Amino acid sequence: MDTAADGTATDASAGARHGLPGEHRETAGPRPGTGALDRARAAWDGRRPAWSRRLTLPPGARPYLPALALYGVAKLVGLTVFASLLEYAGDYHDKKPRFGGGAHWWDVLATWDGWWYLQVAEHGYHPSLVRLDSDGLFTVQQNSVAFFPLYPALIRMVSEATGLGLYGSGILVSVLASFVAAAGIYAVVRLIAGARAGTVAAGLWAVAPGAGVEWAVYSESVFVALAAWACYAVMTRRWVAAGLLAFTAGLNRPTSAVLIGAVGLAALVTLARPASRREHGVRGPLYAMVIAPLGLLSYVAWVGWSTGDPSAYFILQREGWAHFFDYGAYTLDVLRNLAVGRGDYVFAFSTPDLLSLQLVLALPFLIALMLRKKPPLVLVAYTLASIITVLGTQQMFGNTMRYLLPAFPLLLAPAAALARLKLPSLTVFFTTAAIASGWYAHYVIFELGVP
Repeated sequence: MDTAADGTATDASAGARHGLPGEHRETAGPRPGTGALDRARAAWDGRRPAWSRRLTLPPGARPYLPALALYGVAKLVGLTVFASLLEYAGDYHDKKPRFGGGAHWWDVLATWDGWWYLQVAEHGYHPSLVRLDSDGLFTVQQNSVAFFPLYPALIRMVSEATGLGLYGSGILVSVLASFVAAAGIYAVVRLIAGARAGTVAAGLWAVAPGAGVEWAVYSESVFVALAAWACYAVMTRRWVAAGLLAFTAGLNRPTSAVLIGAVGLAALVTLARPASRREHGVRGPLYAMVIAPLGLLSYVAWVGWSTGDPSAYFILQREGWAHFFDYGAYTLDVLRNLAVGRGDYVFAFSTPDLLSLQLVLALPFLIALMLRKKPPLVLVAYTLASIITVLGTQQMFGNTMRYLLPAFPLLLAPAAALARLKLPSLTVFFTTAAIASGWYAHYVIFELGVP
């Protein structure tokens, strides 16, 4: 089910059934005049300027075009609606540039966590643990080392290479990474449910709750790009690539632990089964297991060494940002309060909290539908670990939409179901969802909450 050969066969049959653009369909025989047409095309290719011939896409990239086009159009529509809502409300003019405000609407995309990433990109790190004279929720001064280095390093590299400012470089990195992520989601879903479902899944990720951070100065797009292709590498038994991608993800976000665990578990199961061990060898899975956690561990160790406290990173998360694993106690408290119409809990934001509540209530259904598709172990482990981590951690409940954005395998079953619809119905669905996403996936998290 999860081999490259199986995915190719699935793609071919799906393309034949649905007639997707850009996919090859077998015909009964050669069409009349094709020889003359080929000769004419070859003659034209010989006369074309060299630059135009270089722009021709390789055949391997062409199947991704429908998915990337759908993703890009949906994101542009959502971003346009977001900008319109910002200008209509005008509230961002009265907010500080660091906290959801700015001189222009696009400045909002670099606020909150985006401000911290730009600070790291410009000034680097200055690790420290500074105790506050407080008995409240925050007892340690917030420090930039809570934000992992890969994304700000990419911002700085792009800025140095292109001459763009740090803000423009951050947006460029996020946008390009989001297309890489959409391509990875397409590739993963295609192996299981066919190319049409893969295309739909890429579109669904564009309009998912919390998707507003995909084209903002946030690290989600980079992480999902690494995670999706790491899962694809495991599914196609490219163990070295899977290990390197998980290693790199460990330099991007602390939640990379779920990806590292999923890759390691898949490798361990492969090594434990004699048949798969004989087929795939020992070196590849073993390499993936060893290399995958080193990025995450190295950064956490560096923070500890720089501050003189081995647990410094975890202290900052708990006492500087009030984020820590509490086995779901905070989530349960929020659910009880929302059920009776109260807001007596930490980090209460009514609108994003209610939207996140709907997503949480939908999770059992989405998980059951995903499992019915019998996805590979790496996808199951990655998704379930992501959900447990999010719901088991005290953090802003309204951001559950954003925190679950990397759990893209949850899109598998909805994408497979929507793929059965005809083009007019899909067009209506994605048009409506893209327009609505400008509010629920963008405006809600940036202006009605704290992303």
